[in-house]
Amino acid sequence: MVKRLALIATGWALLLLGAIGLFLPVLPGILFLLIGLSILSVEYEWAKRWVMALRNRFPAADRKLQAILARL
Repeated sequence: MVKRLALIATGWALLLLGAIGLFLPVLPGILFLLIGLSILSVEYEWAKRWVMALRNRFPAADRKLQAILARL
């Protein structure tokens, strides 16, 4: 239960950082958004659909994201 809540909180925090990063040149907004969506896709169906759509549209980015997530 604690692990699940930590996972959800981390996913939402990364989405928030990603949204902020879209407007600030210092933060890599798109990267945080993608990682946050990937984490939330474990718990939420809407996030899973978005991730699948992005994977189909951008396969090269998907490979890079999977490599980053494998290191975590």
